[in-house]
Amino acid sequence: MSKKNKAPTRETNVSTKVNNSKVKTKLNGGVFTYTGAISVGELATALGVASSDIIKFLFLQKKMITINTVLDDELIGTICLEFGYDFEKKVIVEAENFEDLVIEDDPTKLVERPPVVTVMGHVDHGKTTLIDAIRNSNVAAGEVGGISQEIGAYQKEINGKKITFIDTPGHEAFTAMRSRGASVTDIVILVVAADDGVMPQTVEAIDHAKAAGVPIVVAINKMDKPGVDPNRVKNELMQHDVIPEDFGGDAVCVEISAKQKKNIDALLEAVLFIAELKELKANPDRYAMGTVLEAKLDKNEGPKATLLIQNGTMKTGDFLVVGTSYGKARRMTNEFKKVLSEATPSTPVSVIGLTEVPEAGDRFMAFAEESEARTIATKRKQIKESKTRNATSAASLEDLFNKIHEGEVQNINIIIKADSTGSAEAVKSSLEKLTNDEIKINIIRATAGGITESDVLLASASNAIIYGFNVRPDARTRAKAEEEKVEIRLHRIIYALIEEIQAAMKGMLAPTMVEKVIGQAEVRRLFKVSKLGTIAGCMIIDGSIKNNARIRVLREGIIVYEGKLASLQREKDQVKEVKNGYECGMLVENFNDIKEGDIIEASEMVEEKGE
Repeated sequence: MSKKNKAPTRETNVSTKVNNSKVKTKLNGGVFTYTGAISVGELATALGVASSDIIKFLFLQKKMITINTVLDDELIGTICLEFGYDFEKKVIVEAENFEDLVIEDDPTKLVERPPVVTVMGHVDHGKTTLIDAIRNSNVAAGEVGGISQEIGAYQKEINGKKITFIDTPGHEAFTAMRSRGASVTDIVILVVAADDGVMPQTVEAIDHAKAAGVPIVVAINKMDKPGVDPNRVKNELMQHDVIPEDFGGDAVCVEISAKQKKNIDALLEAVLFIAELKELKANPDRYAMGTVLEAKLDKNEGPKATLLIQNGTMKTGDFLVVGTSYGKARRMTNEFKKVLSEATPSTPVSVIGLTEVPEAGDRFMAFAEESEARTIATKRKQIKESKTRNATSAASLEDLFNKIHEGEVQNINIIIKADSTGSAEAVKSSLEKLTNDEIKINIIRATAGGITESDVLLASASNAIIYGFNVRPDARTRAKAEEEKVEIRLHRIIYALIEEIQAAMKGMLAPTMVEKVIGQAEVRRLFKVSKLGTIAGCMIIDGSIKNNARIRVLREGIIVYEGKLASLQREKDQVKEVKNGYECGMLVENFNDIKEGDIIEASEMVEEKGE
């Protein structure tokens, strides 16, 4: 077999051999080791004691069992200790569940690896500008709408040591992407603008960092602006349990200007110092495993994924299982599009050769054999499809239940197509948050790739709108959409898309009828007419009053009558309306107890759009 792909010097991460035995047990040096469910009889045999002795012991513990009773972990431990043995349960992770794999490397094979640093913070606080300053690049200038909309991963060598940087978008829509960034990082650089201070996404980034259990280095940015006060930022950080070093805490705060590239070295030195304290290590002598940072469908190269190697070494030609897809690493490139033959721990690489676009956040693992990778990927896909079917069925039943018990709920069905899985996920997450008691946002599909005829047919069948984010349909797809009368909406900036959906939702809400005061008149004289009753001589003091309007009679602010006008006159003529500043005569229907000084207030019912 070719050594190029087999890479025999590298350890495999997980054994894929089929284990046909019901249970594996072992007694070694007084320690009973087991891996799965075990009965009384099986445990007795493994320990070399009589089943009757175990049954008797448990009977005295007021537990009724037989020789065939399957024991739980607590009982196995109790029995082992009673008969003089220690015990240990080993969990076997199936190859298709490699996310759950816990690898214990030989300490002699561990080598220092670069720290993975995630840059977080509120929108427009200078995260990408800081990355630019570190890399001497110009990423920010190419961003649509002035905000980052993908995870970028970059590596930089500083003082002879490499640091891997992940730039996460700071806009509120990218909560999930920031969360994913924190889950793969070793250190968080929290960028806080000195003029703005702590903002909502700043707090969210702090929460993600704390949840991931990683240290925070605070970069107080925009110190070049006049009148800024870094101590204000530090005091605000303390309110969120981030205590700066000079206030007695452990959070390193560095005052910088990313725009002017001031004090960047001090920030990086703080990162390297913390990385040294953490003693970050990995084993390069095994097949690679790690996380998908971003994935998309490239029109020229097909499925393309940005992978972060977290352990092991990946080489060109390795067979990969990425999420539910598999393939061969036909080409690996770094952020500068330089082709790499191998990638070591903490290295971000862009890989082509997969069968389909994985999802951002998926775990991946390299294998020695293509058949092995294909088999595991197929199993993973079957498991995912099974879960999806079950989830879809449950959701449909729940929707039906809600419609019956809560009245009809209006749905907006949406298909999302985006340039990357991260963007699709962010758009989906944002739109789902807009669902309320009256209108439900139903995301039928949210995937990476161009808008296809398949999407149009699905939209037609489900009465959905297609939203394209940084993608466009071709002429054939447009023609199909027109034929099927499917609406395609295209956007490049996420908050514009969200605002459009919000406007559509407001338009769908059933209008409510509300009472609106249209005018008030003060009663100044009274005229008794035997055939009609009491006519009030009035002055319109606000708005206008129409004939046959609904009115209230107010006396010292208290309603004394509600009804409607029987007649409205000006200079003995019947009129339809009298406006502010004019005198008129009013006859109130079925009410003669009107007095001078009363206020006659007219109102009408108007439709008001729901919010």
